[in-house]
Amino acid sequence: MAINRRHFLCRTFAGAAVAGLASQLPLSWPLFAASPAQPKISLAQWSLHRQLRSGQLKVLDFAVKTRRDFQLGAVEYVNQFFADKAQDQAFLRQLKQRADDSGVSSLLIMVDAEGDLAAVDAKQRQQAVENHYKWVEAAAFLGCHAIRVSIADNAKTDALKMQQAAVLGLQQLAAFAAPFGISIIVENHMGHSMDANWLATVLQQAGNIGSLPDFGNFSGDKYQGTQLLLPFAKGISAKTYAFDDKGAESSIDYQRMWQLIQNAGYQGYIGIEYEGENADEDAGIRATRDLLLAVANHAGR
Repeated sequence: MAINRRHFLCRTFAGAAVAGLASQLPLSWPLFAASPAQPKISLAQWSLHRQLRSGQLKVLDFAVKTRRDFQLGAVEYVNQFFADKAQDQAFLRQLKQRADDSGVSSLLIMVDAEGDLAAVDAKQRQQAVENHYKWVEAAAFLGCHAIRVSIADNAKTDALKMQQAAVLGLQQLAAFAAPFGISIIVENHMGHSMDANWLATVLQQAGNIGSLPDFGNFSGDKYQGTQLLLPFAKGISAKTYAFDDKGAESSIDYQRMWQLIQNAGYQGYIGIEYEGENADEDAGIRATRDLLLAVANHAGR
């Protein structure tokens, strides 16, 4: 059943009014704290990649901006924006302090460009595993619960061989991460991992490895793919690209996604990952946040 547009707009405009008031409130004000009718929402750092790459936004100010401008209390870091800082204790201490001072929880680090954990060549895979160690340690220092990894990006390599290699690589990394209290979670990102059946098989065989279903990164049906990965989910990436004149995502049925999430019994954070062509990233983030709130509120009535 489609969202009643009148109720949708009323809730969206009401949310916008409250958001305006929020700029006058302390940073610690829990404006969007979760409730039975309200999801726990985090912000993925990638949503602000233009501002970060241009220098308009400093990495150390990410958590501050998340609370101040979007009234959200949890963040997901992306290692691309501080790739050389994994072992820089002074930097990590500042990053953690900024988040703590803003009342923002650090949930995870999305790790890219550290080699393929599903590499068929054993030496390459071993190197990739070891390259991730420093990010496990950084995540633990920041108080995160997980690092997000990407596997099998090269779709030209045999799928079955990469599946078998992925199980080995993930198990080895998870064994290293366990004493730190860090979970290893896999996103359907590129290559073979965009095939939900392929990835679900890897997760089943690896054991104790989580998923981070991304609404936008499936090679097949996105709803079936999300449903397959949700039983393993320790995070969710709510991808958005563009919105219609009513505030709904143009290419993803968020009400359907929300129902899948509810049916799976998932109760963790849902991370905003705005990836639209509109250069106004702040507007895209707010639109995604308001859409999530509207869909959840509609379902809770």
